[in-house]
Amino acid sequence: MADKILVTGGTGYIGSHTVVELQASGYEVIVVDNLSNSSIDVLDNIEQISGIRPAFEQFDLADGAKTEDFFTRNKNIAAIIHFAASKAVGESVEKPLLYYRNNLVSLMNLLDCQIKYDVPNIVFSSSCTVYGQPEVLPVTEKTPRKDAESPYGNTKRVNEDILNDTIHANPQLKGIALRYFNPIGAHPSALIGELPLGVPQNLVPFITQTAAGLRDELKVFGDDYDTVDGSAVRDYINVVDLAKAHVVAINRLLQGKNKANYEIFNLGTGTGLSVLEVVTGFEKATGVKLNYKIVGRRAGDIEKIWADTTYANEELGWKAEKGTEETLLSAWNWEKRVRGIK
Repeated sequence: MADKILVTGGTGYIGSHTVVELQASGYEVIVVDNLSNSSIDVLDNIEQISGIRPAFEQFDLADGAKTEDFFTRNKNIAAIIHFAASKAVGESVEKPLLYYRNNLVSLMNLLDCQIKYDVPNIVFSSSCTVYGQPEVLPVTEKTPRKDAESPYGNTKRVNEDILNDTIHANPQLKGIALRYFNPIGAHPSALIGELPLGVPQNLVPFITQTAAGLRDELKVFGDDYDTVDGSAVRDYINVVDLAKAHVVAINRLLQGKNKANYEIFNLGTGTGLSVLEVVTGFEKATGVKLNYKIVGRRAGDIEKIWADTTYANEELGWKAEKGTEETLLSAWNWEKRVRGIK
């Protein structure tokens, strides 16, 4: 009988790709999502890719009673992958209480139920934002965490502490925090991808929506950073590569290969690209010229960051494989399918 994995936020961008990879690896998946930043139609597309429709329940994990009711009805969950969270840096600066309430309470409710209902394993969706603006690049897992530049980043930092402390106090629990760098791209089928509701907060959806004519122009936030061309630098990782890392992490926990009850891994490519380099890469990959404008820096943004992926590569046996242009083309193919562009 297949191990059952709960994926919270499983109709979201990274969650949906991870559900596909889990199913391809033989796991039974159950998705919980409140659909606040995703669509129920994603389940149809997951089924079209994998031939399997994951079980689904719609509710908010910040609701403790509904979360507990779920666990009373769903026994024998082998592990949780916790994606569900509010995730926009800019919005978090404007609405900090929304972010603290949603992101912290949902994890605490899950951990309460993990302990009560004997769910031993959790993989937590963390972020390189916990490093703030590092003094030394690239960042390793031993790079000191810094005060976050945004409430969103702070919720990831605090949630890591909540997870670490809870596992320390409950040695029957095991957890892995995966610190993502910047996920981009879409599934090669173009059936699932990043589809933010409202104005995109992330670079690549804004690029593809501008290319598709939904946005008049792309705003590049800042050209006066200490980088190769003045625009901010990030480590952009293909979302399918990222999703596969979650399967590796789940395997590690279920097979007892973890070397501590709480482990941390950076997930990136190890290469930093500037915003303007991504714009150029998109134009080269797709042949579409972008209308963009340099504007002032955005609150909460850091200057530059990229990963040292050595530990994840060697310890997990995982590495990012897909190139930037292939990834940007996949994002464009997804956007075209969604918008009906030939």
